[in-house]
Amino acid sequence: MSNVRAKKHLGQHFLNDKNAAQRIVEALSPSLGFKHVLEVGPGMGVLSDFLLQHEEYQTYLIDVDDESITFLADKYSQLGDRLIHGDFLALDFNLYFGDKMAVIGNFPYNISSQILFKILEERNRVVQMVGMFQKEVAERCVAKPGSKEYGILSVFLQAYYDVEYLFTVKAGAFNPPPKVLSGVMRMTRNSRTVLDCDEKLFWRVVKAGFNQRRKTLRNSLSGVIPKDKMSDNPLYELRAERLSVENFVQLTNEITNA
Repeated sequence: MSNVRAKKHLGQHFLNDKNAAQRIVEALSPSLGFKHVLEVGPGMGVLSDFLLQHEEYQTYLIDVDDESITFLADKYSQLGDRLIHGDFLALDFNLYFGDKMAVIGNFPYNISSQILFKILEERNRVVQMVGMFQKEVAERCVAKPGSKEYGILSVFLQAYYDVEYLFTVKAGAFNPPPKVLSGVMRMTRNSRTVLDCDEKLFWRVVKAGFNQRRKTLRNSLSGVIPKDKMSDNPLYELRAERLSVENFVQLTNEITNA
């Protein structure tokens, strides 16, 4: 088997540090009860080697790269239909997975936000995600209110998941080396089945607040609720970056009832 060439247009940087790969896989928590794990962008299988040692769950691999799929089909002939040739962002989860699963991967950095939003769409099925991202993206995901890194992604992910930054991986652990540091994070589904508010309005409020993050919410939310309908709630006098998930839920409920 010849090696797979990393392709720039696919954002491929193959992890070649087996210790880091093992740490990523061991960060999964099978005790959560998932029976399926989907690895996104396995490349040449450095994570897959460790995933397939676990019998408590079934491992699925998905890759859009023809060359990787050919390589992986030869390396893991036992996978059969569990090797999926396709785009994760377009995947119909219903075709493969039941009600509990996990997602793992050394994710392509150029589509990392889209990957996270896809996981959010499947949040009632994906009980855990462990993944490698550009370090600053991972830091945004775990950021807390009041920090400059805190933003739309922070709020949406933390609304439904407990998000942890696990460890940093240097550029030399990859082939080819990326020009940035990488960070591994874990997201574990929290106890909120749904938010205690109108979820579509919640998403609108969060996006509107951060799209004009230098303005107070009284100004940035004027497209969501007219100013004359806003109460004297002091949350309106803050910028979006100061509000927690619970604050945004509170404000969403207030706007619903205005």
